[in-house]
Amino acid sequence: MRSLSGNNHETPSSSERGIALVIVILVLAFLQVIGIVLLTVTGTGPRVAGNIRSQQQAYNGADAAFDTAWTTIEENFANGNWVRFDGQYLTQPAGIDDPISDGYFRKLTDQEILELIDPDEDGFPNINTVLFCRQLYVQNPDGSFDPRFTFTAFLINDEAGGGTPDPADCLLVCIGCVGSGPTMTTSRIEVELAIQLPGT
Repeated sequence: MRSLSGNNHETPSSSERGIALVIVILVLAFLQVIGIVLLTVTGTGPRVAGNIRSQQQAYNGADAAFDTAWTTIEENFANGNWVRFDGQYLTQPAGIDDPISDGYFRKLTDQEILELIDPDEDGFPNINTVLFCRQLYVQNPDGSFDPRFTFTAFLINDEAGGGTPDPADCLLVCIGCVGSGPTMTTSRIEVELAIQLPGT
């Protein structure tokens, strides 16, 4: 009779240990990729929400520019300061109102337009015919104005590039801005305005 003694444990071969190590490494790599994806997604969400909020605030600025400019234009016509739009158009820098020019306002970004109108960013335009330039409009609780929120508005002669001149109409361009420098977000509204001149 043979007696059975001891344990029947077999030690894993080196190839089995190598396979197990490869599986562990693959699982860890997979978990790391999942972790990076989750971090990216959770980090991107607030940035996207912030960008959407800034864009909406910039649009609100452009809308505020339209409301303020429209009120100012109505007052100028009502009190006789203006009788037509000619003389109020933005004509500088050269080409700003000419569709075939590289400097045409629709070929420029909002930031480029603002740099041409107010290159030193002091809120005072270097061109006389700007209705509003970097106008502050959001008031803080203490009565001061928040410098991050501004708007700019000006008139463009819509016949400057050709066609029969008509001093009774124009294009009102309103630019709302949030922030400053490279982080500035802008939005632009363009509205065709027309008045009824006497005798027409």
